[in-house]
Amino acid sequence: MNLIVETLTGSTTVYLPGVKLGMRSVPVATACVLYHRFFQRVSVQAYEPYLVAMSCVYLAGKVEEQHTRTRDIINVSHRYFNSGSAPLECDKEFWDLRDSVVQCELLILRQLNFQVSFEHPHKYLLHYLLSVKSLVNRHGWSRTPVAETSWALLRDCYHGVMCIRHMPQHIAIATLHLALNSYGVELPVGDKEWWKVLCVGVTKAHIDAVVSDLLQLYDMEAKCI
Repeated sequence: MNLIVETLTGSTTVYLPGVKLGMRSVPVATACVLYHRFFQRVSVQAYEPYLVAMSCVYLAGKVEEQHTRTRDIINVSHRYFNSGSAPLECDKEFWDLRDSVVQCELLILRQLNFQVSFEHPHKYLLHYLLSVKSLVNRHGWSRTPVAETSWALLRDCYHGVMCIRHMPQHIAIATLHLALNSYGVELPVGDKEWWKVLCVGVTKAHIDAVVSDLLQLYDMEAKCI
């Protein structure tokens, strides 16, 4: 359980500072994928998850062209780790930490063979939402937060390894499927299920696998609190 706690805590440490730094959703998602792919290749006990998290945020900013200063990443992360504390002074401790973040970035690049560009579910979910919205009564759609819930579920997928276990299209369609079911929104019945029309090749088993992983993630996070 300790390894699970460390990994989940570390991935949250990627996500929350990224959001507080004002990074867009895709750069934050890239940082999370970098984190999970790195620890897919190495032991979480061999490297400090919090240092890796900061380096992933730094690298993701470069990959997605939303460069963020190491000083800002370190200070925001430091405040997250040490609630209520003042920003770090520009002393030896700070510069040593900054050098560690840069060196860890190089380690991540080597471990991932410099393959650091990823396809995310975001563009697919946007397309699916627009398509489904056109099939639902306008007033019915406005009364239920299907879109907001779908995006929230998608963000949660990046807290665990499921974001690298499933195809981005499958994650997008599964989060929308779960959101629609949660609010009891029914779509017009046709020759094919709506999700088969929108996402070619997806099966109910694919959707169930994503939803199952997401529910397991929630269960693990609840146990870690």
